[in-house]
Amino acid sequence: MVDLPGHGESQSPGPDFGNATVVDTLRAVIEASGARHVVPVALSHGGWWALELRRQLGPRIPAMVLLDWLVLEPPPPFLLALKALQSPQWKQARDGLFSLWLRGVGSPDVIRFIRDDMGSFGEAMWKRAGREIEKVYAQYASPLEALATLSPPVPTLHLYAQPEDSAWLEAQRSFASSHPWYQAQKLPARSHFPMLELPEEMAARIGRFLDSPLVTRPGGLAPPPP
Repeated sequence: MVDLPGHGESQSPGPDFGNATVVDTLRAVIEASGARHVVPVALSHGGWWALELRRQLGPRIPAMVLLDWLVLEPPPPFLLALKALQSPQWKQARDGLFSLWLRGVGSPDVIRFIRDDMGSFGEAMWKRAGREIEKVYAQYASPLEALATLSPPVPTLHLYAQPEDSAWLEAQRSFASSHPWYQAQKLPARSHFPMLELPEEMAARIGRFLDSPLVTRPGGLAPPPP
């Protein structure tokens, strides 16, 4: 794990920063580590940073794992929430998201993560999050559309628990049928934070993905003929 700018024990890079600063920080950590290859495991909108690392580092990012991300086109209520996070009503918008994420969740680890860890950030960070997430959704219709712009494509696994709607999985399977480098798997968890509920199962699924021919023999990823 990486201490992102303004998180944990990392210092804030200044009064304001954005996605580009975070990607620069992640890239600096990769360079300092000396790692020849890195597979990002990115929660939610951290996927945008993983995607940009692939653009910048190419084959040094041989695969990506995405966790519980809004990979389809965002629904209007979500876009309104991003707007609200950037307004004087940011706290009400944040609390509304917390209520949504905690609905039906009994895991103490998830509850503590949302209320204590995420709840510790103030106005500047939440407004920044709303702005930066809104910006990338405006640039790309959806994360799936953004992933499809990568050339060559990168093997990608999306592990998610919510929403329960079967149409969500079917839409991703439809995308995968014409983009064989993409996989989506539904997890039996209650929250948007399955890494806190099912860490062992997630680790096993990620391991199987990284050992699969999709990753170990990426030469087979040529797109199907039109």
